[in-house]
Amino acid sequence: MITGDFLNIQPEELKFPFELRKQSSCSMQLANKTAHYIAFKVKTTNPKKYCVRPNAGIVQPGTACNVTVTMQAQKELPSDMQCKDKFLLQSVIAPNGATAKDVNLEMFNKEDGKVVDEFKLRVVYTPTNPPSPVPEGSEEGSPPRAFTAEENATLHDAVTRSLEEPRKKPSSSEAWSMISKLTEEKAFAIQQNQKLHQQLDLMRKEISRSHVGGYSILFVGLISLLGILVGYIIKKT
Repeated sequence: MITGDFLNIQPEELKFPFELRKQSSCSMQLANKTAHYIAFKVKTTNPKKYCVRPNAGIVQPGTACNVTVTMQAQKELPSDMQCKDKFLLQSVIAPNGATAKDVNLEMFNKEDGKVVDEFKLRVVYTPTNPPSPVPEGSEEGSPPRAFTAEENATLHDAVTRSLEEPRKKPSSSEAWSMISKLTEEKAFAIQQNQKLHQQLDLMRKEISRSHVGGYSILFVGLISLLGILVGYIIKKT
């Protein structure tokens, strides 16, 4: 805070967030510390670059006034983010009841022993996008992170499965060999089935010749059971 004879000025310097091709603003507060009406006026060394609202006015006793300073969008980045621009704030006692319309250049004329407070404020640029912190261990060229015991075990299991899976899958030659073996077994079962049918037919003929008189009922039942078993074997094959 700057303390003068008439006004307390805050802050002591104008800080602008600097970003290329974008406007930025800052404000300052003028507080009247007297029992008089105080007139003020703001000047700058670079009026085309800045817009001050209000650039002149009246601060009544015991009150404060906010002044907003806007910097136009800049196309070039200043070297070392330094700025040589400055602002001059003038203040003087004004007639009671004066308004902003009554403020003129003659009021700040130092002739006739008039007291005029003058304060210079410098301009400071502040970066708007500071570099973000880099997470630890993510720097380029840093050593790889060590695996934990659990991760190592999981990785080992995955590698083992990938090596064993090809062994479990039969090759094309093995598949053809298996198909050929099954075909031979099926042909043999069909041949045996045909022989059983022939024997069964012979037994039935013998039974019919003897009119079932020479055979017991138990023998006939066994022959029937044999027929059922033969039918079951045919369905399975």
